[in-house]
Amino acid sequence: MIETPVRVALVGDHDSEVTAHRAIPLALALAGRVLGVRVVGEWVGTDTLAGGLTPELIACQGIWCVPASPYRSEAGALVAIRYARERRRPFLGTCGGFQHAVLEYARHVAGLTGAAHQETSPDAAEPVITPLACGLVEQEGDILIAPGTRLAHAYLVDRATETYHCRYGLNPRFESLLTSGPLRVSARDANREVRAIELDDHPFFVATLFQPERAALEDRAHPIVSAFAAAAAMTAPG
Repeated sequence: MIETPVRVALVGDHDSEVTAHRAIPLALALAGRVLGVRVVGEWVGTDTLAGGLTPELIACQGIWCVPASPYRSEAGALVAIRYARERRRPFLGTCGGFQHAVLEYARHVAGLTGAAHQETSPDAAEPVITPLACGLVEQEGDILIAPGTRLAHAYLVDRATETYHCRYGLNPRFESLLTSGPLRVSARDANREVRAIELDDHPFFVATLFQPERAALEDRAHPIVSAFAAAAAMTAPG
């Protein structure tokens, strides 16, 4: 085991009552065991990023935007995601992290300056994140993994069952605009609704509506978390 830890910024507002927040440190430790490295998460509150990047975030080798939104600072979460995307830092977003990764891309790449999340902006003209047709709170479902994607490389299968705790997802109205490249859909459910996205031109930028971290609660290393941790391990700090 390599003693120097791989440091991952956990961008979100830590709450020990949130199942995913309890699972994430375990998921990173299990990924580290698979990889033969020590992987540690360092919580970075979204409100600490509202004014811009912090030394604590920059020093980390990977950035994980975690579940449990709305965040204390939407702007702070978007600062972290934009930094990861533009500076090519390994990035994983799960649940709320997925939603905000879509939001950041819509605003700063796709040109939708008014892109909004309907949970916090219910009357927005460009609601790229809207309520799911069927809520997925404490639900399991199959995902269909697109061939040739980073997810396909991680899973090594074309179908998997994942767990959700989610009420919001990508508005189908904006799907074509947002996923015409380099952002692409890497997993859908049986109804063809988007469940994961990734960036083609990035070392590792993956976001899932489901919560792969929950596998750690059953003492299982999840392939997505392991792939993310591997990318972070190959990234120089700062």
